[in-house]
Amino acid sequence: MTIKFSPFLFFLFAALLCGAQEKIIDHVNPFIGTSNFGTTNPGPIAVRGMANVSPFNVAGPQNLPFEKDSRWWSTPYSSDNSFLTGFSHVNLSGVGCPELGVILAMPTTGEIVTDHVDYGSTYSDEISKVGYYANTLNKYNIKTEATASTRTGISRYTFPKGKANILLNLGLGLTNEQGAQIKIVSPTEIEGIRSVGSFCYYKPEEAYPVYFVAQFSKPAEEFGVWKKPTTYKGEEAQWMGYNGKTRLMKGYTKEVVGDSIGAYMRYDFKEPTQVELRVGISYVSIENARENLNKEVSGKTFDQVLKTTQEEWDEHLSRIEVEGGSQDDKTIFYTALYHTLIHPSTLNDINGEYPKMKTRETLKTHGTRYTVFSLWDTYRNLHQLMSLVYPEQQSNMVKSMLQIYDESGWLPKWELNATETTTMVGDPAGIVIADTYLKGIQDFDVEKAYEAMLKSADQLDENPLRPGIKDYISKGYLTTKTTKSGSVSTTQEYNISDFAIAQLAKALSKKEDYKRFSERSISYRKLFDKEFNLLRPKNDDGSWLTPYNPETGANFVKNLGFIEGNAWQYTFMVSHDVKGLIKLIGGQGSFANKLQEVFDKNQFDMANEPDIGYPYLFNYAKGEAWRTQKTVSELLSTYFKNAPDGLPGNDDTGTMSAWAVFSMMGIYPISPADPIYAITLPAFDKITIRLNPKYYNNTSIEITKDGGQGKLLNLQLDGKRINNHFISHQKLTNSSRLHFALDEE
Repeated sequence: MTIKFSPFLFFLFAALLCGAQEKIIDHVNPFIGTSNFGTTNPGPIAVRGMANVSPFNVAGPQNLPFEKDSRWWSTPYSSDNSFLTGFSHVNLSGVGCPELGVILAMPTTGEIVTDHVDYGSTYSDEISKVGYYANTLNKYNIKTEATASTRTGISRYTFPKGKANILLNLGLGLTNEQGAQIKIVSPTEIEGIRSVGSFCYYKPEEAYPVYFVAQFSKPAEEFGVWKKPTTYKGEEAQWMGYNGKTRLMKGYTKEVVGDSIGAYMRYDFKEPTQVELRVGISYVSIENARENLNKEVSGKTFDQVLKTTQEEWDEHLSRIEVEGGSQDDKTIFYTALYHTLIHPSTLNDINGEYPKMKTRETLKTHGTRYTVFSLWDTYRNLHQLMSLVYPEQQSNMVKSMLQIYDESGWLPKWELNATETTTMVGDPAGIVIADTYLKGIQDFDVEKAYEAMLKSADQLDENPLRPGIKDYISKGYLTTKTTKSGSVSTTQEYNISDFAIAQLAKALSKKEDYKRFSERSISYRKLFDKEFNLLRPKNDDGSWLTPYNPETGANFVKNLGFIEGNAWQYTFMVSHDVKGLIKLIGGQGSFANKLQEVFDKNQFDMANEPDIGYPYLFNYAKGEAWRTQKTVSELLSTYFKNAPDGLPGNDDTGTMSAWAVFSMMGIYPISPADPIYAITLPAFDKITIRLNPKYYNNTSIEITKDGGQGKLLNLQLDGKRINNHFISHQKLTNSSRLHFALDEE
């Protein structure tokens, strides 16, 4: 018997088969990093989105000890907590300082309650996927769902029969700033402003506004605002019957201004009903927030917005495809890649407008103006990943840095929403710019960039990027008199920046600058103490700091020589001059043994940026590359897991995640502003990196491995053997296949 299939049935079968196939986004677990102080959150966000609808479960004594006011806390969500007080709409991912976490929406039932401790609820049935989050609020039996476009957060609440409310709380948040304005425009719309700022408790004078427009799919039967004023004491308090008491103003339609304020929409449903809330965000104006909302999501259903956002994520994550490895390996890899595509994030509105640095006047860009430049972290690996896989984004990031220079007179250090927080140390933007240019991404004004880099490197007075520069230039290093913390590590940061200037100067045929900055880049050598074979602070007169314990400074203990670390955790942070350090320590054997001591003495900190390149430094010592492969593999299996505590600590706006992505691909950008990759063993049998033809001559690179699970036998690039454990960016991107042959151990 012959069975014939009609073309239609064949097409239907193929379509069903394709529909059942797993998408790349299915490998992402947004709960990774939501514990162990990873400070990520599971709420939906678009690729580099401005809006992020995060469950907010860090307020209220029910969440102790992980409660926002009980400790230094910088995330709106912790997987350790179970008491939720709303959904915030602007948040940061993987940062170490409290900020944003504002514009909180909360669905409730019953009477209007405005204190978050009283209206908060435990939750269950929690789900998080790329672009989607859902849970059930146990107290109210409300199902909540959320998705997001670039500048708009969308929530869908399924209420039971009866009285229902949607609260918009502008008093609660992670930020240390206060002050807000709210206005009910109609039974279906609320607009307002929330003041934020003081990131890392710095620069409160540069607080700035976030504007929003909230639209509701069903008109409220009743609405109102609330305001809780300050509690007065003394004689005045005796006469104020309303002292410190919340005022509920039903039907009020004028602006309300204050610290603890909010608004509500109230319904009385005859049957279970869904209500959608759409919140458009802007850093320019309420009008722009409304335009962002209308142009991005107007006329689209919740599911349509979700589909568009997930398709965008799938396209970006599919730039790298992996084969082989376990399901957990794939989840760890793609979640890490996902985290690298959150920050830097979009600052400009859909019409191109964005706020100018510091003055906040409205400017306009023709590309994407990015923000959240945590550069002390990200100069080490995240921007190198962008240059390789998303060069069109990296180009816009450099252009954004140059816009910041035009507006403020300086390149960014740690820029956030058009404010310069000056958090951490060093002069990192130039490192990123030089690295980008040397990787072949050159569609920006390199002469302006070079001018900006020279300004921060040479200006002696009122230099916000390089405090202590006079001593640095005259002595070659900062002293214990120059600064009370980080004299050695700051010197090292300036060295790396000067190395970057030297490399860019060489590419631009600026020979004198190349020589000058090459010499400046190795001045850390003056701080190398043969007694310890480690770096050591010097006093103003050139004498060594005495007494001296090189282990002091671990676990964030403050010390004169190093920022967030000690001599062990910084001595090897000179990847631009490894050969020089090898000579100082006494040769390759002594270098490898001393480096191994960092790990053996538990001085290595996987969550600390200065350390993260250490495992790859064994490649510089002949016969010791096996240590890199062994150490990287152990670190991946120890610190990166498919679990909420699956990051080694703070993700630092994607830096730790970028380390995992590179390490699992078998390549790592060991020396910023030096376009080379150190080699380790890939975690997958085959990795395909798709290249942007606008920037690269090739369309893709395959990284493959075969044999066993043991040591590397040989490495081949397009069939030609490589006799060391490094490969240049140019050779890699101009080749079609990097192949690892392993032994059978």
